[in-house]
Amino acid sequence: MVERASFEITGREDFSEVTYSLVVHHPLMAKAANPGQFVIVMSHEAGERIPLTIADFDRHEGTVTLVVQAVGKTTREMQQTCKVGTRLYALVGPMGLPSRIGHAKKVVCAGGGLGVAPVFPQARGFKESGAYVIGVLGFRSKNLIFWSDKFSACCDELIICTDDGSAGIKGFVSDGIKRAIERHTGIDEVVAIGPPMMMKACVETTRPHAIKTIVSLNPIMVDGTGMCGGCRVKLGNEVKFACVDGPDFDGHKVDFADLTTRLRRYTEQEKLALQRWSDTCRMKEPLVSGGRNVAATPPHPPATELLELPDPFEDVRGG
Repeated sequence: MVERASFEITGREDFSEVTYSLVVHHPLMAKAANPGQFVIVMSHEAGERIPLTIADFDRHEGTVTLVVQAVGKTTREMQQTCKVGTRLYALVGPMGLPSRIGHAKKVVCAGGGLGVAPVFPQARGFKESGAYVIGVLGFRSKNLIFWSDKFSACCDELIICTDDGSAGIKGFVSDGIKRAIERHTGIDEVVAIGPPMMMKACVETTRPHAIKTIVSLNPIMVDGTGMCGGCRVKLGNEVKFACVDGPDFDGHKVDFADLTTRLRRYTEQEKLALQRWSDTCRMKEPLVSGGRNVAATPPHPPATELLELPDPFEDVRGG
């Protein structure tokens, strides 16, 4: 009998009641990974295949880090079952085209909420290439901030933005980009990752200055190889597949209205799947993680809360 490969979770940190990171041991993946790429994950044999951006990788330790937001059936299920010492059933990748780090001399790397995680490898990559890196991170409030220490280590400047003004400047990621543009001449590129509305605002902020702006798109994806066609995105008069042509694209060409429509397409089916899982799930034990403990938070919210799926134009609780 041939033993099935599986991938051990060696670390976990809970940033809030809905946002958590998983460190997975996979030496070959860590060796091959580059900024901007993603993986397809199955937590168990009968599980859904979901795409997750590689938020960090450590070639020496042989690990990749994934940051997840528990907003649907599968990600909430993973929040309960994916603990240190357990294993993922499948982990395929790295997929997608690596980010083009290039030879930019001055770069703004901006992330909003969960988008903070995938923009980190790019900020580090630009720093390693010799660029002057300005980090702009946006959160709803101070208590939702994560990885500011990691960004401080690879950014020459770090601008924190919060919706309520509880940390850094009061405002959105686009306001942080405006501040960076006011302070600096010669910004070669802006990388912006986050909810569609945030990325669109960043694009409109840089457009008058003709600053190259790259965004990372997250349309609904099935196979991740370009076969299903589900991840189509519009760039002007062109149609691209995010999984094989991206996920990075020129933000000034992206049709954000079409992207949002696609993200909303299966809202009702997602609600039904979440309802079925809520009705059948019997896991009531508190979460125990390798990072911040969120045991005080009910591990299984009531069904009415579970059905509050996020609007794709908006960020969700927890960043």
